Amino acid sequence: MSDRLWQKMPTPDDERLTTELKGYDASGAEVTIPVVTETALTIFLNRQEIVTAMTLGDQPEALAVGFLRNQNMLLASDEITAIDYDEDLSVVIVRTSRETDYEAKLQKKVQTSGCAQGTIYGDIMEEFESIELASNKKIKASELYQLSANINAIPSLYLKAGAIHGCALSDGAEPLLYVEDIGRHNAVGKIAGHLFLNDVDAQDKVFYTTGRLTTEMVIKTVMMGVPILVSRSGFTAAGVALAKQAGLTLIGRMRGARFAVLSGAERVIFDDIKQVVAEDKASHQSRQLGGRKEEA
Repeated sequence: MSDRLWQKMPTPDDERLTTELKGYDASGAEVTIPVVTETALTIFLNRQEIVTAMTLGDQPEALAVGFLRNQNMLLASDEITAIDYDEDLSVVIVRTSRETDYEAKLQKKVQTSGCAQGTIYGDIMEEFESIELASNKKIKASELYQLSANINAIPSLYLKAGAIHGCALSDGAEPLLYVEDIGRHNAVGKIAGHLFLNDVDAQDKVFYTTGRLTTEMVIKTVMMGVPILVSRSGFTAAGVALAKQAGLTLIGRMRGARFAVLSGAERVIFDDIKQVVAEDKASHQSRQLGGRKEEA
């Protein structure tokens, strides 16, 4: 596994990702605010055009690989021989040693509830149903609280400009990888791409998303081999039913010390989260007091 995987964090100061636009605030005063970019990225697998996705524009190679992997067009056993990215044309070509032809598969697709037109192709459920998630991965309720707090402390494009989704990968309370995009399925694709490119086994990982816990999100999490999916947002009934079928732990509505587990609760250790929150608040107050003493 390459250490590069754990160096991927948001880059809110990247000038290519936002544009300054003028407008007016509620009082009628002129304001200038940063607005995120939206770029069309066309993905090819060898000689075949697969999809054009509206995306933030960063990490195109990881997004292309992750999209193809999540759609079961790039197999776990595939060898990538090259990834060619043309920034001017906004095209990524993923080349493999295996010859590919997905013309028939491209004719059968399902539009999902994912923002920016998520799509599930053809026979993806065949691989989904064959995946067995690790049952020995556990996470403490207090770790979930700390994970949320740590993610919220990361400098992000969302805090700068909004209109963005974020996804993170962790093995506990510390985020190992955090990415953002205008569509949550694009952010998932970037995570999946980094996992594939760095040959990472995700069976001991936790996946966090700001998006809704739909069937699409469940399918893509299981395809990555991650046993625990967490969101600050809510659930759909179909997403919960599919998570139970796959043996996926599904945790939603996570805000501060509150969350709900609707599938796979056996992986959650319900420790004394209130005590951890109290200690965290006491530590924060102590740091503030120390800072005021130094200023004095």
